Amino acid sequence: MLSSPEFSSAATIYGAFCRAVEAWRDHEFLHAPAEALGGAAAITLTYGEADRRVQQRTAVYASAGFGPGHRVGLMLANHPEFFIHFLALNAIGASIVPLNEAMRDVELCELVAQADMDLIVTWQAQRSRLAAIAADAMPIGDALADAMPRAQRPSTGFAPDETSEAAMLFTSGTTGKPKGCILSNAYFTGIGALYIGLGGHCAFVPGQDRILTPLPVTHMNALACSFMAAMLSGGCLVQLDRFHASSWWHTVRETGATIVHYLGVMPAILLQRDDAKDAWEGHAIRFAFGAGVDPRHHAVFEERFGFPLIEAWAMSETGAGAWITANHEPRHVGTRCFGRPQEDLEYRLIDENGRDVAVGTAGELLVRASGSDPRRYFFSGYYKDASATEAAWRGGWFHTGDIVRRDHEGSLFFVDRSKNIVRRSGENIAAVEVEGVLMLHDAVRACAVMPVADEIRGEEVMALVETACTGDAEEARDIAAFCLEKLQYFKIPGYIAFVDALPTTASQKLQRGAIRALGRDLLEGGLAHDLRALKRSRG
Repeated sequence: MLSSPEFSSAATIYGAFCRAVEAWRDHEFLHAPAEALGGAAAITLTYGEADRRVQQRTAVYASAGFGPGHRVGLMLANHPEFFIHFLALNAIGASIVPLNEAMRDVELCELVAQADMDLIVTWQAQRSRLAAIAADAMPIGDALADAMPRAQRPSTGFAPDETSEAAMLFTSGTTGKPKGCILSNAYFTGIGALYIGLGGHCAFVPGQDRILTPLPVTHMNALACSFMAAMLSGGCLVQLDRFHASSWWHTVRETGATIVHYLGVMPAILLQRDDAKDAWEGHAIRFAFGAGVDPRHHAVFEERFGFPLIEAWAMSETGAGAWITANHEPRHVGTRCFGRPQEDLEYRLIDENGRDVAVGTAGELLVRASGSDPRRYFFSGYYKDASATEAAWRGGWFHTGDIVRRDHEGSLFFVDRSKNIVRRSGENIAAVEVEGVLMLHDAVRACAVMPVADEIRGEEVMALVETACTGDAEEARDIAAFCLEKLQYFKIPGYIAFVDALPTTASQKLQRGAIRALGRDLLEGGLAHDLRALKRSRG
């Protein structure tokens, strides 16, 4: 441990890590198999070994003048080194901003401009790219170097506590473009404590579990849920670079995974494969934790592979303050049920006029923590956007934008999304962000982006476009290729349909409901150009 652990209060992430080291020093903490490291040698760190690395990194940051009040971007992908830097920065009271290296330069520039970071740390291979994007606005550090560039401003000097910012995660929020979601130490420790205490189908075995996840550390599931649960329970986090369907079962068995995290696209893909039964027989998985499994796949998957898919609901904004899990029976498999709210969570389902709806009727889900602090364990707010924060909390309730219904026993079922978001393979894609890029194309006069159903990925991005040109397949491909230069591949339209005019109100606002109906009709009628073949990761 640090010789003077002044910031090791159990109320912080680093403080929780210190306690884990004391209890489980020789237990494995972080593991990355060779396939997750591009063929390099696998990495395994015990709690004690991780502690030594964290101390080394802490000393490097502290000697460069970093501390409380500083914010550091980490572009380290899903590598175990990400968590070492996260813990080291938390130890000195600094916050992190996870950065996705798959972002296009345009997207990354916008994020860098918003986040007010004091330093970005990355691999040597990414330093020149980031230096060009940052344009000398901030120093760039090497993740493995023995020294860091000096901090350009002093730290606040205040010892961090549970309310201190631990991370800023960019999210689409309840509307509009991605916003910086400020997450406190209590947000993280609260999530870990809630998850390992769920019980039922989600029972943890202290000091023994191995949580395997292919999900990105730029999302709260991997950044907070699996990481904190492993640490607080003395388990091992098996972090993959991404989901590899062809080697999934081999990895599951080789790593001894007892818990896996998933998105709905994963069960769909695994069910489509013709893997032999002996590929998965003998696995040690007790349960899988995730969201968005296709109702048609839910029971079939569980019967074939022999473990439950535990559906849950939460948002980056809600954290442990509003987390609902179908970890007890009845789970209503195959119905999009995500469980019953816990006793410390209050919720409402309301109609468009703000009135509570009857049992069985769909309404927008509103949530808050019970008791005197309705925002307990929620996010701290949107960075530099107090109006958006208060709009999300209007009337004393957090407005989720999700349409939900409940049955007579109190189970909740996901129905739809009222906010203008496409949920593709677990990624929240803000329609307004894609529309903004589309409008930069010379041939696009007006456009509207919407979600359409997709057999594998849950939803796909569809754009309705008014054009001044031909409106043919070649133009559709040109528009999609243009978007691909400015957006990550998964955000570009998978379908484009050309229309003479978009449905609008008398005040020329887009009629989103009518647009969705029109888009579905055009797609079902074969009048949309299929561009999904262009949506391939470059990394």
